[in-house]
Amino acid sequence: MATVSALLHRLAQEVDPWAPGFWRDFGIGMLKPLAATAAVAMAVALSSTQRLGIEAEMLYAIARSFLQLSVIGFVLHFIFTQKSPLWILLAYLFMVTVAGYTAGQRARRVPRGGYIAGVSILVGTGVTMFLLVVLSVFEFTPRYIIPVAGMMVGNAMTVTGVTMKKLHEDVKSQRNLVETALALGATPRQATAGQVRRSLVIALSPVIDNAKTVGLIALPGAMTGLIMGGASPLEAIQLQIVVMNMLLGASTVSSILSTYLCWPAFFTKAFQLEDSVFTD
Repeated sequence: MATVSALLHRLAQEVDPWAPGFWRDFGIGMLKPLAATAAVAMAVALSSTQRLGIEAEMLYAIARSFLQLSVIGFVLHFIFTQKSPLWILLAYLFMVTVAGYTAGQRARRVPRGGYIAGVSILVGTGVTMFLLVVLSVFEFTPRYIIPVAGMMVGNAMTVTGVTMKKLHEDVKSQRNLVETALALGATPRQATAGQVRRSLVIALSPVIDNAKTVGLIALPGAMTGLIMGGASPLEAIQLQIVVMNMLLGASTVSSILSTYLCWPAFFTKAFQLEDSVFTD
């Protein structure tokens, strides 16, 4: 990890927006990303040929990603140069807020879905990050915490959104079974045990499959970035193993917690299903 740390430190020293010639070099560096839009042009042409009607959405998505990544690059550079841990907290909370809202939109039929997803993601990633820092896997600095937190939050967002959406759909489609179990004296947790298990398995399966095949089918982003940045492949795989472990841990905690937080929205205080939640 020492080589990776040295590499990141060197990159930070080389990026100075106020240095002479920086913007010229930055513009020259952006020529390659602009050239890569040829692949987008090919996709747009194929979409138009097949009359898919998504050409405008493709162009908007690429333009938006181009702008977002350009802006976030400068924002992260500013944060990385700050020594106060407050900037880490603000960046982390911003990521969690956006992720909670996005996951809530996926599970929009779940009441207070954004709040449930946000809390679940916050706890899942926060606990995992705490363990990594306590075990000295990562230093508590913006250069480590923000990229690592971003990977965990993004992954937990996807898994949590799928879990909540699938749980709502299964409870709705199997409402008779759930209500029968409740009538026989089962608690909401017992009545929906099968639905909860199924939603968690479906949501977590891609994360598990990715861990099984990492390095065999494609090199992960973190590992690829380090190798392209000059790090040794042996150093890169050390970091990637850590990344895979933390993604699995954060996603599991977040998704399981979201099922617990969904119950108050799914059931009344009398342990009955909320009609308003499961009616079209």
